[in-house]
Amino acid sequence: METVEQIRDRLLARFPGAAVTVVPNPGPAAQHSLLLGAERAREIAEFLRDDPVLQLDYCSNVTGVDWPGHLEVVYHLYSMARKHGPVILRLRTANRSDQVTLPSLTPVWRAAEFQEREVFDLFGVVFAGHPDLRRILMWDGFQDHPMRKDYVEPDDYEWEPTAHGDVLAKAKRHAAAAGSAPAAGEAGA
Repeated sequence: METVEQIRDRLLARFPGAAVTVVPNPGPAAQHSLLLGAERAREIAEFLRDDPVLQLDYCSNVTGVDWPGHLEVVYHLYSMARKHGPVILRLRTANRSDQVTLPSLTPVWRAAEFQEREVFDLFGVVFAGHPDLRRILMWDGFQDHPMRKDYVEPDDYEWEPTAHGDVLAKAKRHAAAAGSAPAAGEAGA
């Protein structure tokens, strides 16, 4: 299989002006990745899937990362046909607040569908062109995105039927702050 640097060079030759950068991984695995600009990410993904040398036909994993200043989505790609990989792709949002839209790669790799929904649900990345972008782990009315570093966990654990330990302590503090003790059968009773 080609190195990440060779893949980058081929992508830059095929897509002039595209943003494609190697992100080194100094860890023992040394699995370097390719950071793609969002503007051409879907085109590049289609090329990686369809290229006869690479044939990256399987997306095994999609995850989110909360960095200071931006959110990142990481895709791990393999070729079942050629039996090689992974090739790791990264896409970054412009910021963490109002510019969090990236193109969905689900139209390229169907296996990304539920995993992009998880990243949307837990990190708040909006995937343009996703066929069914809605919460998958949290309920529809849930506020915020619990995997973000600035997420503040609510203290209202009165719904917890068997509160104990830290959850019981939080429920009691919440009830005291609200001016009432939990009712019999509720947390803290």
